[in-house]
Order: sequence, then structure tokens, then C-alpha cells
Amino acid sequence: MHGTNHTAQVIRFGQEFFLLDCGEGTQLQLRKYKARDSKISTIFISHLHGDHYLGLIGLLSSYHLSKRTAALQIFGPRGLNEIITTHFRWSNTRLNYSLKFTETSTSGMVLLLEHPQFRVSSFPLQHRIPTTGFLIEEKEGPHSLIKEKLQENPIPLAAIQSLQEGKDYVASDGNSYKVVDFCHPHPPLRSYAFCSDTAFSPELRSYFAGVDLLYHESTFMEAEQQRAAETFHSTAKQAAHIAQLSGAKKLLLGHFSTRYSDLSDLLAEAQTIFPNSCLSEEGITYTIPTSHA
Repeated sequence: MHGTNHTAQVIRFGQEFFLLDCGEGTQLQLRKYKARDSKISTIFISHLHGDHYLGLIGLLSSYHLSKRTAALQIFGPRGLNEIITTHFRWSNTRLNYSLKFTETSTSGMVLLLEHPQFRVSSFPLQHRIPTTGFLIEEKEGPHSLIKEKLQENPIPLAAIQSLQEGKDYVASDGNSYKVVDFCHPHPPLRSYAFCSDTAFSPELRSYFAGVDLLYHESTFMEAEQQRAAETFHSTAKQAAHIAQLSGAKKLLLGHFSTRYSDLSDLLAEAQTIFPNSCLSEEGITYTIPTSHA
């Protein structure tokens, strides 16, 4: 049965790799699917329920045993740093690599990581304990110049630098060089939102309005809506409502209860509300294309 291992997602952006949640068995899954776990530079943990972080100590220990030297950054809720520190203190382990921990907050949208190519922010989810979702947003890179235009109209180096930065340029001789004339338009910027465990919360839509790909937990089917509310989880249909309300382009369903042997029923319920829904399957790579046209 696919889709029922504990939560962990490897995100790749260019040459950057990071991990969203690290449930028990994550190491085995990384090896099974030949994910480049040694390349992971940052780990984000949504909350301290075991199915979202109990694989973390094992992964950190394996990094140590494999003589990792590259620094690792972890973002997670209050208490996680104490758990990590306590384990390695009582196992008398001094890690070979630098480990930096940053505590997350459930106070609105918070910028966690600023990278030249993307940014990662957290936002609060509605669960039984403090829990955050994560939003990854691509940033504008240098503008691509139209080579034919440059061949037709040789321009100063200073103008080229300005145009690549997205700024029009006026030379000392009065000639004007506009971005719209000399640069290709930027492709749409891509984004991904990760909602691990949360009750149905329509207000969440404001944190990831217009997102390209939304991962939203869908633990139950609609017949178990009361159970979902009691446990601060969502149904597949409720996840679809969030996708619809937020203007998401695609919905990725996940965090399925083991009571369901046929996950196609959850997918069918979601698609009645949001047709562009799909199931998250273990070992599958989901790509957000550079152009959505």
C-alpha cells in the first residue's frame, strides 16, 4: 500500500537539498529510493509528534558515523533542540559536523531562510500541539538578455549589468535602455506549500494564496469528518476546499490513515471539489515546471 510511511519529503531546488519532516524510517526510505541524503543542508520539522520527527536522531547519528563534515541547519519547534542535545549528551557523542538549530514560531508568517534563489517561510497550522507549515518561494534571478538585440544595438557594460538586475538604464549620452526591450520576460516564479498536520482551517489560504503545488494532509474520508475534527486532522474533501480557496494550481494529498486500503477513494472525494488533485506516493518525484503556460 503506497503513501502510508511516516512523513518525510526531500525538496530539491537547483543544487540545494533539504528535508521536510523526518518520521521514523526516513533513512531506509532515502536509501531505498536512492535520494541524495548526504546533500541535505537543511531540515525543517513541523511539530513534535513522533511520525514527523522520530527518524531525526537516527539520521543525525548516521551522518556522524559516515564522517559528515558539511554543516547542517535544523528549523523546528521549541523542545526539539533539547531532545537532540539530550540524546547526544547521554550517548557521549560529539558530532563531526556543525549543527545549528533555529526555533520556529506559530506567530503568523515567519521568514526562516533567505537564499539567492528562494526563500522558506513558516506559518501556523491548527493541530493539538504547536505546528507549522512551510512555504518555499522561488525568487527572481538575473534577467536573461536578448542576444539578437545586443548584436543589433551594442550597449555599454554598465547598461548590461543594470538590465540583468531588472533596472532600466540611461547612458551619459542620453540613450535609454529598457528592460522590456532588451530582456526576455521572467518565467512565472514557482512555489510549494507544505501543510503537515492540521484541522480544516479556511484562514490558512492567506499564507499560500496562488501556490503552484499544495501538499495538505488528508488523513480521513468525509465519513470520518467528526473524527478528523476531534484529532485536529483534515479529510480529503476539506484539503480540496483549502486548495480551491487558496487558488492553488495543484493539490498533493498525504498523511493517510492506515484504515484505508484503497486510497483512490480519498482521491475521488477530493476531485469532486478540486479536480487537479493527486495522491502523494512514496518514491515519486513531483516537479513544478519553470513555466505554467
